[in-house]
Amino acid sequence: MERCPVHRRKLAVLAISAYFELLLNLIKLIIQYYKELEYEDVQVLEHVTPWETPIARQQVRNSFMACITSHGDISNTMLIRMSCKSFEKLCNLLRDRGGLRCSWNMEIDEMVAIFLYTIAHNEKNRQNQITFRRSGETISRVIKVVLNSVLKLHPILLRKPKPVLEDSEDPKWKHFKNCLGAVDGTIVEVRTTKDRQARYRTRKGTIGMNVLGVCNQNLEFIYVLTGWEESAHDGRVLRDALARPNGLKVPRGYYYLCDAGYSNCQGFLAPYRGQRYHLKEWGRNRPKTPEEIFNMRHATARNIIERVFGILKMRWAILRDTTWFSTRMVAKIVNACCLLHNFIRGEVGADVFERVYEDEDPSTEPIIDDDELITLIQPTLEWTQFRQQLAQEMWASRTYYAN
Repeated sequence: MERCPVHRRKLAVLAISAYFELLLNLIKLIIQYYKELEYEDVQVLEHVTPWETPIARQQVRNSFMACITSHGDISNTMLIRMSCKSFEKLCNLLRDRGGLRCSWNMEIDEMVAIFLYTIAHNEKNRQNQITFRRSGETISRVIKVVLNSVLKLHPILLRKPKPVLEDSEDPKWKHFKNCLGAVDGTIVEVRTTKDRQARYRTRKGTIGMNVLGVCNQNLEFIYVLTGWEESAHDGRVLRDALARPNGLKVPRGYYYLCDAGYSNCQGFLAPYRGQRYHLKEWGRNRPKTPEEIFNMRHATARNIIERVFGILKMRWAILRDTTWFSTRMVAKIVNACCLLHNFIRGEVGADVFERVYEDEDPSTEPIIDDDELITLIQPTLEWTQFRQQLAQEMWASRTYYAN
């Protein structure tokens, strides 16, 4: 048997030694990587290239989460619209009741922060990749997972209707006994396919979704219905809300305030048509008829739903502009924003986006019987007489407007 030439043996030895040297350097890099991960003094890195090291990416993530957990409530409210304590409580609520679970490389607080930051600033996926140093697939998956967990909190965060009491002294609501709140619709811009744009086109030429909202006297949502195209009439959307198994429940004897776009029927009290209604139309003029004083006080109380929609869009920028999410995804996001609005109201009360409102004493609230519910929207003579009687009572009891 012939022996291997000398130069071939030398080449084999050099190749084996180079292989072991490369393996040794790789082991050293792995050890150094895990040592630097344990380094607690995290610094903010700016203008890092997409080809940055894993250590640098982790440092940026830790720096952003430190801004949320340790830089105070003011910066926290600007970033994710809630205080540090509220953010921690929301994470625990999503974990315990929403079924949210952390992944092998991401904790729950970072997942929730990504979702809140996205809807608060309407950030696109590419911008979030730079902010959180995560891949586009990870950002998209986290947003969907957290969104589904937030929607599971419907039974907890949606408020129960509470009627105006007989002894109420609130100047806005004391004239509307047994009123549960106000109902109205708003438009949220969406993107849809070309064959469906005609149904979603608004009067201003944009593409929008019709959102039905119901709120109580404390600026909290009772019910939200999304998904209808903007061309659908408000009355049709309201009928669909009443017909759904888990839809809007209106017990007989109680009612909501609505504008002239809805019918004046049992369960929904609308203003008089052909009379001054909007507050800006009055100025210093005084009501001269029972219909006018009714419309003025009706507008003053029903304005609560307009304020809720304004606060909602001010807090969550994703509702103010068109996003790249699908129509179905936007419908879920609108519901999630309303639930988070109620959560913030329950935790903080009023923040920089709204004023303070005193909560009512829950011990004096009567229990509403849900056995008989209103399921049809049909004007009746009885309800018209009820509105006229209410207007006459307001006119007879007027003090400030008396001549």
